[in-house]
Amino acid sequence: MKNLNIIIAITCLWSFFAVKAFAYQERDLLQHAADLSEVKAALIADQQWVPYPAYTDRAGWDNFLGDHKDFFIKEGEKLLTYEWKVVKATDYIEFERSGDRNIMQDPFGSNNKAIVSLLMAELAEGKGRFVDQLINGVFHSCEMTSWALSAHLISAQHTKRALPDYKDQVIDLTSGDLSSLLAWTYYFMHETFDRVNPVIAERLRHELQVRTLDTYMNENRFWWMAFDYQPGMMVNNWNPWCNFNVLQCFFLLEKDKDVLAEAVYRSMVSVDKFINYTHSDGACEEGPSYWGHAAGKMYDYLQMLYNGTGGQVSIFNEPIIKNMGEYIARSYVGNGWVVNFADASAKGGGNSPLIYRYGKAVNSDLMMSYAAYLNQLQGKESPIEGIDIFRTFQNIQCNNEFHQVKANYKSPVYTWYPETEFCYMTNKEGFFLATKGGYNNESHNHNDAGTFSLYLNTTPILIDAGVGTYTRQTFSTERYTIWTMQSNYHNLPMINGVPQSFGSQYKATDVSFNPKQMTFSANIATAYPEEAQVKKWIRNYALGKTSVKITDSFTLERTFAPNQVNFLTWGEVDLSEPGQIIIKVENEKVRLDYDKNIFKSTIETIILDDPRLSNVWGKEIYRVSLNANNEVKTGSYTYTITKIK
Repeated sequence: MKNLNIIIAITCLWSFFAVKAFAYQERDLLQHAADLSEVKAALIADQQWVPYPAYTDRAGWDNFLGDHKDFFIKEGEKLLTYEWKVVKATDYIEFERSGDRNIMQDPFGSNNKAIVSLLMAELAEGKGRFVDQLINGVFHSCEMTSWALSAHLISAQHTKRALPDYKDQVIDLTSGDLSSLLAWTYYFMHETFDRVNPVIAERLRHELQVRTLDTYMNENRFWWMAFDYQPGMMVNNWNPWCNFNVLQCFFLLEKDKDVLAEAVYRSMVSVDKFINYTHSDGACEEGPSYWGHAAGKMYDYLQMLYNGTGGQVSIFNEPIIKNMGEYIARSYVGNGWVVNFADASAKGGGNSPLIYRYGKAVNSDLMMSYAAYLNQLQGKESPIEGIDIFRTFQNIQCNNEFHQVKANYKSPVYTWYPETEFCYMTNKEGFFLATKGGYNNESHNHNDAGTFSLYLNTTPILIDAGVGTYTRQTFSTERYTIWTMQSNYHNLPMINGVPQSFGSQYKATDVSFNPKQMTFSANIATAYPEEAQVKKWIRNYALGKTSVKITDSFTLERTFAPNQVNFLTWGEVDLSEPGQIIIKVENEKVRLDYDKNIFKSTIETIILDDPRLSNVWGKEIYRVSLNANNEVKTGSYTYTITKIK
């Protein structure tokens, strides 16, 4: 735990200046850990690596499931009369018509969750009571043209349409999830299915071969594979997530050791691209909500690789892997709140058993104590992890030892990610200040270079709203017409009336952190387009003993509109006294002081009619704007935030 208060500056040790954006580094850690021949020699044949009981081992399942046995049986009983839902052609087409993806995803997801519950119930009870319904779910899935989502088919298929094309197999997040679930179903249940009718398991094995195994080996076109990586390309959570699902399928189904070795090594080459893309500091540019799908899925992949090779192919000792894991603990503010840059939600904290297992694998006391702390807060939860059957099994397997870990987690005084340019600072008054530099083409990007969030005693005060429900517009050329993506709805200035622009060239520069003075600074002029006519805009954050001081020092080429400095908040806001803004959220209250001779304050109420936002912030949030009275080419603005006791 002694490293809690030191800088995470792996490649820039003792330097307070950040390395810039696309830091793709050809580490190729997995390929260096083992070549193809070494992978083949290490593989454990015929699924002997599986650490779980056979379906017929009743004593084994009773022991493995323990107190969870009755839970799984009861969940399965709810589905004995489940009516399997049809995903209609028009449900897929609706994504093209209106951008609605849930009309297709909801019934599909309901079916997939039913398969998980029925499988776990049958493994728990072992009497055959759930077999017929499980067969119905399996056969229903096999009859579907595709297991991919309408929102993903439209870009992945050759037709570029949302309706599944029977000639085109696509591996996306959900087809991979379902493939791995059905691979586990086949592994445990194929002999039982054969006693009903051999066609069932035979059909399932065929579909998994065609949709997943063959497609993975014969196709290079899926962007997430990143085999043809070029500088500037993005490699995000899709890469480890999809590769992990595919790896499970090969390990559970493939009998030919030569084919298996080639598939495993191919996945290693692909996952290396994700690790290469990630900064050495280990921060997840997608935010904490995506950590479980990014670094978390990478961990799952590495654990599966470790299991399937008897521990002979492993990179758990690499510093970047540990850094990637610890990000989730360091981004936790408290009371369920997290630092939520990009599309991440402000609420969360992560999956405590996953964090524990990851922490154990990389020998991180920080992660393991944080996981125990989260577990205390969250209380006893269902071990089921959606349709991720591997995580469900792993949760159960580590349950007893996990609950013996002491929950002595404490937020670090500061954390500095010099490459990703995230900085978190705390003080004894209860302030938690999260700042960022970065660039405006990060994964799940918002135009937010230089923004910040502020918390007091774990309560968000000045916020990042996050993102609404995903639609077609969210991941299209229309993305930045959505207010949550725009810099003018982050805690940032409008310069000459112009917001930041999207693109890798729009970024913070001269980013630095000084831990002795607890200051973070960045030139954000370089995040604005030419029409902003800004030569320099240095934003400096200073966390003092009792306050937060923010300073904007700027030089413009010319002026044509007053500057506007925006702050996003929630709770109660009082602008009645010129020169100060009072913000009260729950039991916390602060005063933001500004120069009343320079600015006039206004407030805009933003109604939240999207449940993905309102479930976090309530019915509305507010944008408080400081509008400059005069246009000046050179100047300095100061805003000071103090706690009101």
